[in-house]
Amino acid sequence: MHKISELKSFSTLINLLEKDPTSCIDLTRECLDNISKQKDLNAFLRTYPEEALERAAQVATKLQAKKFGKLAGMVVGLKDLLCYQDHPVQGSSKILENFISQFSATAVQRLIDEDVIIIGHQNCDEFGMGSSNENSAFGPVRNAIDPTRVPGGSSGGSAAAVQANMCHVSLGTDTGGSVRQPAAFCGIVGLKPTYARISRHGMIAYASSFDTIGILAKDIRDCAAVLEVIAGPDTFDSTVAHQPVPTYTEHLNFGKKAKIAYLKETLAYEGLQEEIKNHTLSTMQALQEAGHQVEAIDFPLLPYALPTYYVITNAEASANLARLDGVRYGYRTPNAHTLEELYTKTRSEGFGEEVKRRILLGTFVLGANQYESCYVKAQKIRGLIKNKLQAILATYDFILLPTTPSTAFEIGRNDHDPLAMYWADVYTTLASIAGLPAISIPNGVDKQDLPIGLQIIANSFEEAKLLGFANHVMQLPKKV
Repeated sequence: MHKISELKSFSTLINLLEKDPTSCIDLTRECLDNISKQKDLNAFLRTYPEEALERAAQVATKLQAKKFGKLAGMVVGLKDLLCYQDHPVQGSSKILENFISQFSATAVQRLIDEDVIIIGHQNCDEFGMGSSNENSAFGPVRNAIDPTRVPGGSSGGSAAAVQANMCHVSLGTDTGGSVRQPAAFCGIVGLKPTYARISRHGMIAYASSFDTIGILAKDIRDCAAVLEVIAGPDTFDSTVAHQPVPTYTEHLNFGKKAKIAYLKETLAYEGLQEEIKNHTLSTMQALQEAGHQVEAIDFPLLPYALPTYYVITNAEASANLARLDGVRYGYRTPNAHTLEELYTKTRSEGFGEEVKRRILLGTFVLGANQYESCYVKAQKIRGLIKNKLQAILATYDFILLPTTPSTAFEIGRNDHDPLAMYWADVYTTLASIAGLPAISIPNGVDKQDLPIGLQIIANSFEEAKLLGFANHVMQLPKKV
């Protein structure tokens, strides 16, 4: 039997499964064993072993009959923000305890229709609010490379699960970097597509004008295969784009010479770890030696990106989470005697500290006295950042920058300094503010063998071009 760790890409897996359909069951069982053996990583909140093995047997039968979907046999984990019919979904929060989803998210259902095996729901920062996966009501997720360190957030469980061979692919969510940052910390690939490329139906909302479903995998081909299945129009989501969905797996050979911009300010940032800077520069040099054009661009708006992101997302979170009040579903305080107490105590007891902090900040910036000076101003700056990035991408094929300013940090290091935690998103929020597609790919390791990520941004709906170029970059020889 082949080990899951030997199967670098899904194309290798599909070849194996076509030759030996019953290995689908063995691979599913191996994923379940890996979850059990590495339960201390706390990557999964719930697994569905009996269902997964039954599903694997059904897929094996389809493989034997030569009537199977595009992703037959792929084992997939879901971030605990994605609905899966007749299964719990909590957003890693106490306030949604005992909530059972009545339908599957569109992206999840499209995977099921192509014969994937859903293995379980993965731990995350509560409602996607965090950069380390320490804000879950179910405890922190640990990095498989060094369990004293974080895997990144908020899709930390999703990244750690792929990193530790608990599944082939994870579906995460990315609001301001929540797929790309954990991908960097765990040494895997993390794709955030263009805003509205994938339906958000069945995804628990954090900040609706930023939220995207993203893909975590060890190989770019796997990201491409999943994206071409889950992208595209959806009658349940009026905001989703109607652009045609390319066959992304057929665009992974990047044959032309690219024109690439890097933002001077990203490498001059005083909080940037020196080894990350050096590895980024090494990749730029490798690109130049391969015949690509790499040029520095001034981007003076970088310092405004993070505050702009947090002002707007906190405001949207304040509105989105108002529906969680203990009246209709989820946790309800047993200590209320009046309707007002029901609301206040349920939310005080049900939400974690970081979520409460963001709701309060969001409510504050939406207040009459702050609306113009905070929220409206942030929206204007958002427009400036988006226009500047699109202007750059009108001339250049890609923007290249580090994914994170540091490698994975120790669990608990920023417990009493939320601002330090927020700065972990300094590079990833740019693409989120502009709604642009971005990918994080492995780019070496630091002196402690902790993974370094490289981020590439492309223009809207250019995922095919982005995936092909990222695949090319991963194959370049580097000197660091």
